[in-house]
Amino acid sequence: MAHLMSTSCSIKISSSYRPCGQPRNQDRTMLPNSFTIKTSKSPFKRLISKGHRAGRSCVVLATAAPVSKEVSANPRSGSDRSPNDSSKPQRVMVIGGDGYCGWATALHLSNKGYEVAIVDSLVRRLFDHQLGLDSLTPISSIHNRLRCWKAITGKTIELYIGDICDFEFLSETFNSFEPDAVVHFGEQRSAPYSMIDRSRAVFTQKNNVIGTLNVLFAIKEFREECHLVKLGTMGEYGTPNIDIEEGYITISHNGRTDTLPYPKQASSFYHLSKVHDSNNIAFTCKAWGIRATDLNQGVVYGVKTDETSMHEQLCNRLDYDGVFGTALNRFCVQAAVGHPLTVYGKGGQTRGYLDIRDTVQCVELAIANPAKPGEFRVFNQFTEQFSVNELAALVTKAGQKLGLDVQTISVPNPRVEAEEHYYNAKHTKLIELGLKPHLLSDSLLDSLLNFAIEFKDRVDTKQIMPSVSWKKIGVKPQTVPAN
Repeated sequence: MAHLMSTSCSIKISSSYRPCGQPRNQDRTMLPNSFTIKTSKSPFKRLISKGHRAGRSCVVLATAAPVSKEVSANPRSGSDRSPNDSSKPQRVMVIGGDGYCGWATALHLSNKGYEVAIVDSLVRRLFDHQLGLDSLTPISSIHNRLRCWKAITGKTIELYIGDICDFEFLSETFNSFEPDAVVHFGEQRSAPYSMIDRSRAVFTQKNNVIGTLNVLFAIKEFREECHLVKLGTMGEYGTPNIDIEEGYITISHNGRTDTLPYPKQASSFYHLSKVHDSNNIAFTCKAWGIRATDLNQGVVYGVKTDETSMHEQLCNRLDYDGVFGTALNRFCVQAAVGHPLTVYGKGGQTRGYLDIRDTVQCVELAIANPAKPGEFRVFNQFTEQFSVNELAALVTKAGQKLGLDVQTISVPNPRVEAEEHYYNAKHTKLIELGLKPHLLSDSLLDSLLNFAIEFKDRVDTKQIMPSVSWKKIGVKPQTVPAN
């Protein structure tokens, strides 16, 4: 992209793919797309496909093959409400909609009747190329994903490719799509990635904090009634020796009582960026009257949702490596390929966990029940608590039922964290809004293990062991070589 001219130009690009539902041995359909390529002031160039919506110009989307049958959605209560016009479906912008949580969420909301746009720089795919990593599952390009979704359901998801740290791009996107709600997943989301070296630490904080600030300014400037649903993390709280409340804690001190933001004890440059985000959002809610919901999410596991299971081209990514992989997903892949489960240190590290199907539920509930103007809500988004040792035991038991010889090893902990600690986090607010959790069951583990077994030939075992050390991070750029 670095060689692109700084002026705008229009080119025609033909793109081929196998239409959803078409057998592999049939001829492929050629679909023409018209793209405008512009230079962005951000580190990432902008590739924006153009189209039209009645009554205004629009930076639109990947087109799709003609479909013979549309699938009607059954929107849940609230999905057809807008802050400005209750007669129209809510328009939801999903920032980071090409990622693990964002893709599943975008499809879920579209299927429920929301008008959805994805905003993404596609930088997550670039990280894989830079570090020599890959998803366990083969994932299609974002354009083919959206074509497939259109072909199956008849529903359009608009696509804006660009970097939200470029405020000019974000402004154009807001003015074009006019969102009623913004779901913000668009951040560098890996603690190990932020601890590789100085440049990755700086990138994480700059990308996450400035990107979120730009979103806040865009809401203030262009869509002041827009509801921000921001993905936070339970990691903001750390592991205090008291119960973790949902965002706020009431304290009595020297005869006086106040309700204050819960103390934060971040454990990486990534987690610190989330703390900075929370403070900035809280401030703008108070100062500007922005309405915001901060979803402090636990560790997500699983790969399938109702929507991503509709076709192979809609399949979500599943990371198993030591940089982007999360505990339960990693353990299932390790068991599938006969690698010992890698428990860091003593294994008593306890966290909140949730199925990715509950992630999309929680986001929908937050949108359908928005915060009030000036309100900064915090929901702890998880359904169960497990220690690493407990997860390893569950995977071992499930693997044995499938005839797998699952072993566990303790490896030196690359992180700086308590390995045995008290942990009791509250998580009632989303349940009160109607969340119906998918708890970790034998059948879910069996499904996840079988999924890992199906794709085990794609596993690069050299990427399993941790290669990023919290204590050894330095100034010199690192490539994270395979062990």
